[in-house]
Amino acid sequence: MKDIRVFPRTAAGRLGIERAGAGSVWNAAAVFVRAAAVLSLATALSATCLAQGQNQMPGMQMPGIGAAATSTDLFIMLGSDFVRPGWLTKANYNIGIGHMFGFLKKDPLGDELTAGYTFEDAGSGFWASRFGSDTESLGVMRNFGLPKTKRLTGYTWIQVGVATFTGGSTLQNHFYNGDSIGAVVHVTGHNSIWIQEMLNVIPTVPVYTTTSIGYTRSW
Repeated sequence: MKDIRVFPRTAAGRLGIERAGAGSVWNAAAVFVRAAAVLSLATALSATCLAQGQNQMPGMQMPGIGAAATSTDLFIMLGSDFVRPGWLTKANYNIGIGHMFGFLKKDPLGDELTAGYTFEDAGSGFWASRFGSDTESLGVMRNFGLPKTKRLTGYTWIQVGVATFTGGSTLQNHFYNGDSIGAVVHVTGHNSIWIQEMLNVIPTVPVYTTTSIGYTRSW
């Protein structure tokens, strides 16, 4: 008789059925292909950003920087989801790239366009398991200054994408929306620490939040 375990956070209300077999190999291959596609997109975006070399300034946008200033940010973040029911904690890993465009300075949604990949654990532990959610997303970020300091800035971030639930007999894709607010601690002109709180919405699961901290390299 097969060992069957029920977890939150997988397909169909994030109920996962753990099975041995070749399906996990295909799932892993699919995740690898998706991650490679995101990396290719991030590389292409980075190349486009570098081609805009004029008017670039290092680091996140700081108070007093002109409307024509731009910046590129490569970020890596680690956090914890707080899922319902029960407010269970699950690891959330995020990597991505963003570029700040001067002509979007006055756009109400944001002046930085982003592309990212996120893995969220959905198994019985915290760090990782065969059950998970892989999300590729595009976003727009609004950077803003804070009074009386140039060391600390804030941002809002809206993301949309596709979340794929893995670990079951089939892969299931769902619309994803994430809305964040965060703070950036500017360590140097090229290095910063991001602290972020995010509200995650996937139609087939209860709304959940993510608290993250990460490192960003800017140029």
